[in-house]
Order: sequence, then structure tokens, then C-alpha cells
Amino acid sequence: MNLRLALHPEVGAALAEHRPVVALETSVLAQGLPPPTNREAAQRIDAAVRRSGAVPAWVAVIEGVVRVGLEAAAFERLTGGEGVRKIARRDLPAAIAFGETGGTTVSATLHLCGRLGIAVFATGGIGGVHRGAATSHDISEDIAALGSTSAIVVCAGAKAILDLRATLEALESAGVMVVGFRTDEFPAFYSLESGLPLPRRVERPEEAARLLGAARALGIPSALVLAVPPPDPVPAAAVAAWLAAAEQDVAAQGVHGAALTPALLAALGRLSGGRLTAANVALLEQNAAVAAAVAGALAGA
Repeated sequence: MNLRLALHPEVGAALAEHRPVVALETSVLAQGLPPPTNREAAQRIDAAVRRSGAVPAWVAVIEGVVRVGLEAAAFERLTGGEGVRKIARRDLPAAIAFGETGGTTVSATLHLCGRLGIAVFATGGIGGVHRGAATSHDISEDIAALGSTSAIVVCAGAKAILDLRATLEALESAGVMVVGFRTDEFPAFYSLESGLPLPRRVERPEEAARLLGAARALGIPSALVLAVPPPDPVPAAAVAAWLAAAEQDVAAQGVHGAALTPALLAALGRLSGGRLTAANVALLEQNAAVAAAVAGALAGA
């Protein structure tokens, strides 16, 4: 069975001409943000990539076809909420085989980046080790994908709902290099402070591009996580209080598995009166701009 792939002409031309391209996941639009905020976020992210001189390559599965670069109709389908799945890497075969529609997570988008030769990917926060994973064994497939795909992933660290210390340990075990972008501390997604120092930082996009080039020359197959501090940070104590309340709400509903992260993010947005949702959109926009600058540095190398 051949992969059903639709590469948008703009993205295809940019790849063929070795111009900067930034891959963008769509689960954040389909499950991570509520409407109409998800549509506004898509516009802001897209514009940020273009302002920085790169081509946005939104990745999704629409009726079993992997689409890289989306038309307006696809955005409407993904942000409408009806019958739209959350598609991780492990879900890609079923989504393609059975003609499903869904937003791709970090793991799925990263895997497709590897297939297509897209070297830079922007997201909000990566998945990782959930709190209580010692008993639940809830660890995101993002860790495995990051350990097996050569690319630069620009993010604000890992999602705030996770065990950040355990996530960093899991990334180290997977051979994933985590580098701070103008910071010595692993960002806590919404917040600047996590208390977790990083072994290395870079100041310029060109330095991140050089790191990926060196890793590829050495044959290292894993990703480089470029951790960028959020532009509209929220105090960690406030986030912790909202998260504790959100975890109680979600536990009372019996939510688990793939539905857990979207449910927690929705509860956080509600409990914070929209403050965390606004912070999320701001960091998504900033990460997209940084990723475009890194992609430009790679293209010019």
C-alpha cells in the first residue's frame, strides 16, 4: 500500500529549492485550543513563520490522506471539532488505512518530517512523562519519536501538566539533546522557572543550526529540542494551583489515555479565566518565529 500524500505546491517548491520550511502540528488546533481561539492561533502562527521568511507546512490527515500544507477548507475541518481524531505516530497507519481525519501530534508530525526531509518543527510543548507515571505508565510517544528522528523541535519545554524532571530524564535516556534558547533553565511551558538547569544554551538561530549539522554529520538519529522561554509567562505558583484543581476535575470525570491531555488543557483554560489559553497562543506564535529563523539559518548554511 502506497502512502497517500498530498504536498501543497508552496511547500513542495520550497523543499525542492532548499528554501526554509517549518513543520507545524495540528493537534493543537483540533484538540489543544477551543474554537474560535484555535482559528486565531493558526493565523498568528502562520503569519509568524512567513514574517520570518519561511514557508509554513501544517501537517494533518484528511480523509486518509497525509496533507503537508493546508488549504482553508482543511483548517475549517480541523478546527470544527466534529469527528476529528487526535493522531499520534502509532495512529497513522489506521488513520490512513481507514480514511480518517485528524490533527497530528508531535510524534506523528515529527515522523512525517523525517519522511519528507523537513528539518525544523515548531510546537507549543512536547509530550513526556505524566505525573504518577510510576503506576500509570503514562509516557507520551513523543519521547520515542524525538529519540528516533533527526530534526530541530522548537518548543516552550514540555507541557506544564507533566512531570518535567522525569521528562528531562526520559529525553536524556532517549539520546535527545535539550538546549535552551537564551535561557539556562528548562522552561515550564507557561512559566519561566522550572528549577531544572540545562547543560547548554545558544543565543542565535545559527548556533542551533550548527548543532543539528554536527549531529547529522556524526550520524546521531535523534532530535534536538530547542527550549524557548514563553513570552507572556505566568507565575509557576498560579499554574500549580490551577493544575491541582484541573487534575481533580478530570479525575472525577474518569478521563485517561489520549483524552487526558486535551481535558487537562481545557480545564486549565477554564479555571484560569482564559489566561493560560492566551499564554499558550503567545508562545506558539513565538516558537513559530524562532523556528523560521532556525530554518533560514539551516537553508543558508
